[in-house]
Amino acid sequence: MGKTRTAGKLPPVEQLRGRPLGRILMKMGVLSRDKVHECLNIQKQRGGGIRIGDVLLELGLVDETQLQVALAAQRGLGFVSIEGLDISADVIEKVPAQTANTYHIVPIEFNKGKNELTVVLDDVENFRATDDLRTLMGFNVVAKMTERDALESALTKYYKEEAEDENITELIDEIQSDAFLSEFEGRNQSIDLDELKELSESNPVKKLLNLVLLQAIRDKASDIHFEPFEEEYKMRYRIDGVLYEMIPPPKYIAAALSSRIKVMASLDIAERRLPQDGRISLTVQSKPIDLRVSVLPTMFGESVVLRVLDRSQVSFDLKKLGFQPADMKVMGQLVHKPNGIVVVTGPTGCGKTTTLYSALSELNTIDRKIITTEDPVEYDLDGLHQVQMKPDIGLTFARCLRSILRQDPDIILVGEVRDLETAEIAAQASLTGHLVFTTLHTNDAPSSIARLLDLGVEPFLITATIEGIVAQRLVRRICPKCKTRFEPDEAQLKELKLTEEDVAGKEIYYGRGCNKCNGTGYKGRTAIFEIMLFNDEIRELIMNRASTNVLRVAAQKAGMIPLRENGLTALFNGITTVDEVAKETIIEG
Repeated sequence: MGKTRTAGKLPPVEQLRGRPLGRILMKMGVLSRDKVHECLNIQKQRGGGIRIGDVLLELGLVDETQLQVALAAQRGLGFVSIEGLDISADVIEKVPAQTANTYHIVPIEFNKGKNELTVVLDDVENFRATDDLRTLMGFNVVAKMTERDALESALTKYYKEEAEDENITELIDEIQSDAFLSEFEGRNQSIDLDELKELSESNPVKKLLNLVLLQAIRDKASDIHFEPFEEEYKMRYRIDGVLYEMIPPPKYIAAALSSRIKVMASLDIAERRLPQDGRISLTVQSKPIDLRVSVLPTMFGESVVLRVLDRSQVSFDLKKLGFQPADMKVMGQLVHKPNGIVVVTGPTGCGKTTTLYSALSELNTIDRKIITTEDPVEYDLDGLHQVQMKPDIGLTFARCLRSILRQDPDIILVGEVRDLETAEIAAQASLTGHLVFTTLHTNDAPSSIARLLDLGVEPFLITATIEGIVAQRLVRRICPKCKTRFEPDEAQLKELKLTEEDVAGKEIYYGRGCNKCNGTGYKGRTAIFEIMLFNDEIRELIMNRASTNVLRVAAQKAGMIPLRENGLTALFNGITTVDEVAKETIIEG
């Protein structure tokens, strides 16, 4: 490419915002009109899959710096060269190393009076990083573009990667030596509003929370817990359904952390007596992440739980959920019924929402209108009309369902059947030609009938509307890196009601524990299912109010594969372990 070209005087950025890149480079005096048209023709010949900037670089018509200046101007950003710039330690410490490396930014200037932090980035598509920095750190952020090589050098110079435990330990040491924060030791409830605001803006607290959030997202945690107890304050992650404790911070920063989270979620920091719910939206490494916030007052302070909703880690595809081939075929038939009710059941956190979203994704075509009622809406799905329940203002499942039926839907999702009114309206919807999906909290598929009868639903309504019930559990997958074959002992076989003959010739595995799985032996989860389809015999038994055990026998006779049996199939296929199958399934009486 030769020597760096210099641009003439650049017009004000406001005049260039949104202009075509070629026009901006012409204004800069770097390219002629002919050269711009030549590059546009080359881009067109290649099918438009290549960016005009890449064509310009390839032909040697511009250098990296000129392209970055033009791209910055196009987005209304200024350009600053940081090569050789000496950034003060006070500015660098405003952003923790993990945040700087995750978002690929470097702070270069801080205006305390305006609480304004100027950062440089090397990719115009990374503009969301500034929004997240505002949310995470509470600064007014000004973004500028710089050269890629210079940014990489600055990251290496100022932010060398360290182990997370070391970072957290350092931050906790910083918090313990912070005179302002230590004033609140033993204060508990006697903190006024001005102090709460000041606590939420404390830099060590911001940095700690920031690090905890980014580490949790990186480790694919589903929940983050901040828990005050009488003598200590705990921070825990839930990964693959199991809670793991982190290095605990001092107890007296409880109010500071909960206030910071409330500020980020736009909640009322002055309200410490009532539960509050909110949401925080972030974009981490170009992936949209939602954090659902729940604040609960307890005896020793506010317990805060963040549910991590990372759409990039969730696959809404029925074929990837863990169905055995026979069950996959049955599930395919169920979700394509023209009308009726499909019930998905299981305890909290067993993946019911993922199964329902996967079914809706399969049905989400241009010729169908799908409306959901959820409490809360977990993931935003394109093409679906999703309604958030708000019981405090009277927007309940039952009330919403009545209105939904006037919206001319084809398919309806009712987040949960909690009462007779909701169940009856869902039944009416299915009788009038709609396909209805819903959930229940029961142990297995046959016991869902007893639950509906307990709610007061008439047997004839159950038999006329329900097409099938899907029960499910989540079991942890064995880590592929440390997967090891082993022979289960007699006690383990007895736990699964198996004999040595049952496992003869079958390979059983467990995870030894390694770096990849943090020593747990597990990595990720998969679902196991049982699907109870309604036939004439089962409908007659329901009409006669038969017991759950009688229904279970009839369902198995009709082809239902029980949860335990599907769990054993996953065990013998080397997917999960003896302990997981024993923990998540029971032998039916």
